[in-house]
Amino acid sequence: MYKSIEAEFSRRGLLLEKVGIRNINLPTSVKEAIEEKINAEQASQKMKFVLDKERQEADRKRVEAQGISDYQRIITASLSDKLLQYEMIKAQKELAASNNAKIVVLGKNTPLLLSQ
Repeated sequence: MYKSIEAEFSRRGLLLEKVGIRNINLPTSVKEAIEEKINAEQASQKMKFVLDKERQEADRKRVEAQGISDYQRIITASLSDKLLQYEMIKAQKELAASNNAKIVVLGKNTPLLLSQ
């Protein structure tokens, strides 16, 4: 388009520096194709965002699971029968002091709670 106009100007002794184009009316099929392409690009970007978000969530869950695993490993290494017995006695004292528990019968493994 520029070359065509430039040739016409040069025949008349004029120098064309630039051409400004405004208000181009594209055929409906071209407009629809452009809109489809834009929509497809936006859908693609949205999917990339969703995938990135899901990867971050998976990483977060992986870190959380590793923390829980470490915690359980540490606790398991420090547990002994005496410690468990001590913790059971503490829990039974708390239950006995509770307003809801009226009678606590100490058993070999677990307490038996009787309420009114």
